[in-house]
Amino acid sequence: MSDSLEKSFVKQLTDNQNIVHKICRLYTNNEDAHNDLFQEITIQLWKAFPKFRGEAKFSTWAYRVALNTAITLYRKNTRTVATVDFEKASYFIKQEDYNPEEEEQLKLMYQAIHQLNDIEKALIFMYLEDKDYTEISETLGISEVNARVKMNRIKGKLKKILNP
Repeated sequence: MSDSLEKSFVKQLTDNQNIVHKICRLYTNNEDAHNDLFQEITIQLWKAFPKFRGEAKFSTWAYRVALNTAITLYRKNTRTVATVDFEKASYFIKQEDYNPEEEEQLKLMYQAIHQLNDIEKALIFMYLEDKDYTEISETLGISEVNARVKMNRIKGKLKKILNP
């Protein structure tokens, strides 16, 4: 890959790494698993980046890749992650330190969200990120109507979990 492609990738990922951190938070329960998933999503984004045509925003494309990676890896109770020596890249993507204490006030919400299935987690995540139903439906590959119906069901499910 060319240096300009690497620089473009590093900039885009740096600008959008909070997306990846939030997805990691949804699909993992501890810092080690979070860091492993962050690394795997970064690798998958890097591998797929040459095919990114810019037809969608980078953030929308990154959501799709990150969610698919998280769902694929964490759907199984036992997982084996084939790692790649990422340090061979000439540019190192600095991961911001993740501090779970900063999100303590969201603990109950995350506990409730962890009880949802994989697709429900993805949908609620994008909804909480203020994505409109058009972007949610494009990212998840479902119709807008289906996204709205699922979202209403998820809201009801979360209300029952949070207020038994």
